[in-house]
Amino acid sequence: MVYRRLEPAPLAFSAEGVPWSPEFDDIYHSVDGGLEQARHVFLGGNHLPDAWHGRERFVVLETGFGLGLNFLATWQAWRDDPQRCGQLHFVSVEQRPFRRDDLAQLHRRWPELAPFAAELAAAWPPLTPGFHRLALEGGRVILHLLLGPAEELIPTWQGRYDALYLDGFAPAKNPAMWSPRLLNAISRHADPNATLATWSVAPPVREALAAAGWLLEKQPGFGRKFAMLAGHRRPMAPGQRRSGLYSHLEPAACNTPANRRALVVGAGLAGCAIAERLAARGWQIDLIERHDQPAQEASGNRAGLLHPMLSRDDNLASRLSRACHLFSLRLLQQVDAEDRGLLWGHSGILQLARDAVQEQEQKDAWEALGFPTDYLEFLDRAATEKKLGQPVAAGGWFWPGGAWVSPPTLSRALLARGGERIQARFNTTVARLERTDDGWRALAADGSLIAQAPVAILANAHDAASLAPEFLPPLNRIRGQVSLLPAGSIPDIGIALCGNGYLTPNAGGVHALGATYDFNDDDPTPRLAGHLTNLEHLAGLLPDLDISALDPAQLQGRIGFRTATIDRLPLAGAVAASPATPPRSPRLSALSRVPGLYALLGLGSRGILWGPMAAEMLAAQLEGEPLPLPADLVAAIDPARFILRDLKRGTVSNL
Repeated sequence: MVYRRLEPAPLAFSAEGVPWSPEFDDIYHSVDGGLEQARHVFLGGNHLPDAWHGRERFVVLETGFGLGLNFLATWQAWRDDPQRCGQLHFVSVEQRPFRRDDLAQLHRRWPELAPFAAELAAAWPPLTPGFHRLALEGGRVILHLLLGPAEELIPTWQGRYDALYLDGFAPAKNPAMWSPRLLNAISRHADPNATLATWSVAPPVREALAAAGWLLEKQPGFGRKFAMLAGHRRPMAPGQRRSGLYSHLEPAACNTPANRRALVVGAGLAGCAIAERLAARGWQIDLIERHDQPAQEASGNRAGLLHPMLSRDDNLASRLSRACHLFSLRLLQQVDAEDRGLLWGHSGILQLARDAVQEQEQKDAWEALGFPTDYLEFLDRAATEKKLGQPVAAGGWFWPGGAWVSPPTLSRALLARGGERIQARFNTTVARLERTDDGWRALAADGSLIAQAPVAILANAHDAASLAPEFLPPLNRIRGQVSLLPAGSIPDIGIALCGNGYLTPNAGGVHALGATYDFNDDDPTPRLAGHLTNLEHLAGLLPDLDISALDPAQLQGRIGFRTATIDRLPLAGAVAASPATPPRSPRLSALSRVPGLYALLGLGSRGILWGPMAAEMLAAQLEGEPLPLPADLVAAIDPARFILRDLKRGTVSNL
């Protein structure tokens, strides 16, 4: 996907005092009232709130978030309705979003929306392109904010909607938003019983919608507008299929078992994250861990860093890491507010360049991408030294939303969030998984039953290969040694650093300094050579720092074994088996999945970054919810991608 820099909408008003777009020379809502228009046209035209009565989940798709009035009005109607659906998903696309402060200023015009507007403002993301999943109302209202051009983003969205809000500036002012191609793409995501509403009755709009399979009727419009459109899907004849449906975009797994029960193997960060995400959706979880408490292996490090990856061309890994970073940051803020013992620091992260050449490369990328300063800043060497109070070899990127996190405290907090829905079985080793007619059984070495459930999720890192060797791609086991520097042995700069290695501020009496990357090395004991390597990293980060008092032979350390895939991206989703007969046109959706078996693996050294979003995506797949990532990013972490790669190459799979 081509990178599109987001340009925020300016705060401007028409002569009548209505919010107005200089770019499109059009107003954002009727001069007769924005909130009233939202209620009459979009809620009324889609028979809301009646349409969501008795529903477990209801999905609205909107074109043009604008001021967010349609969303706030829908949220308010949902909260006020005693027969509301269990969960409301609101999916909205916007190419010119407002900045947080401007949006808050606009919302003050409607004091009756104050509690909703305040919660939305608190969750409002940095204005970066892509998908943003905002959990509101304790997770019962989910705003999927798709920032960028609708014609690019909507075809990549994976989900079905029940109600369509066709909004946006007038077709004559913004024809791209009403083009037949886009309306056809939007219509392909409609549930067979979906409805639509729009204030526009322009003949080209009516013709395009009718051609896309909608039955339309004119209804009385709002205010000075004589008419509006409402519609529902045209019934199909028996055996008929709508042409062009996005079958290749359907989630790989969306079969929710009736009793919503799963067994999860492994209680590291990955296992705790998926257990919590499913528990939040009402699932009962058997979490099986061979150690006596969670996060005892790679997730047991004192501290890890949370920041995204960045590339000048905003490649796939960069886009995935951006979505994951912002999701993880919101999760950490929520967990911290719940006072669950999370140990973390969120004063940002400095990602330092090695030298002046790389510093210039970082500056060029920063200028080319144009991210807002609440997401990324570039600091030259002088500005970096001023911020740190220490000399550096070069400047670099400053991530205001960067954080260091204690993975064990996060893992325990996630289990606490899941409460009684998560039954943790510690000191228990799964020796074998056995498939049954109705799910999976986890068995001990003596053959005794540990747990059984319709769904089994492998979250036990490298050990997963022994439980499902025929279904998983090769996973690399990488030894990492972290050195623990006693507080006071170096100045506490109060901010985490990374580059060639990383350094955390004082956390629990130590600074974490790391980490080595040791391949083909199973030694579980910290070594002098590892401490020396880490001290070299420290000297590269802070070249003038006096570390003469640090005796590497006396340092404490910790070993963790990361598990990574060959493309360094995680595995999250339903596992697949290599087909006996290769398909003529290989694609992920055509691969046969192993019923009830899923993976959340390969987080490497980025568990805090990848884990929470990967767990959310997998939980959404299991529930049949709209997915939080676009199709190409879902495919990028699909466990079956390596089978697909081999099929396309015409090679024999090594699985």
